[in-house]
Amino acid sequence: MEAILTSTALVALAEMGDKTQLLAMLLATRFRKPVPIILGILVATLANHFLAALVGHSVAGVLTQPWFRYAIAVSFIAMAAWTLIPDKFDEDEPLKAPSKAGVFMTTLIAFFLVEMGDKTQVATVMLGARFDNVFAVTAGTTLGMMIANVPAVLFGDVLAKKVPMRALQIGAALLFLGLGLWMIADLQGWVG
Repeated sequence: MEAILTSTALVALAEMGDKTQLLAMLLATRFRKPVPIILGILVATLANHFLAALVGHSVAGVLTQPWFRYAIAVSFIAMAAWTLIPDKFDEDEPLKAPSKAGVFMTTLIAFFLVEMGDKTQVATVMLGARFDNVFAVTAGTTLGMMIANVPAVLFGDVLAKKVPMRALQIGAALLFLGLGLWMIADLQGWVG
């Protein structure tokens, strides 16, 4: 349960103001078909985050030395700093759908590709390395993505004007920092 809850909270907050959330808003305003956009985001996130969690879990299983666990902890602290850097998305850049692809397929492909190397994908790799359950991490990170992106699809214009994205980014950064520091404290034997 800890893997699901931690993954959900970290990714939901890290996604606020992220380029994939901006993409979700852009898709919603361009296509005005929320159901296929939401389904495309769900399928793309499940695929992307399962692979990311699997990579993290596989690396953690091979590298069980304390130095690797310290590296994961430091990576969470670095993610805290990265989360404070706002993403930008070029809204003037035209969306090019694959020929004859519908809204669902356009969303799936665009979201999968934009998520590559994104903060939430990197966080998913680290969470996969931290926790011993790829499915729980995938479920949690996917839930976090949906918590952040479904409202963006449904209410994007209103949310962009009302929600203080900077406060959410700071909250996500504090969660990443807290998890990294907790891991270091645990490795040092300061917490039981």
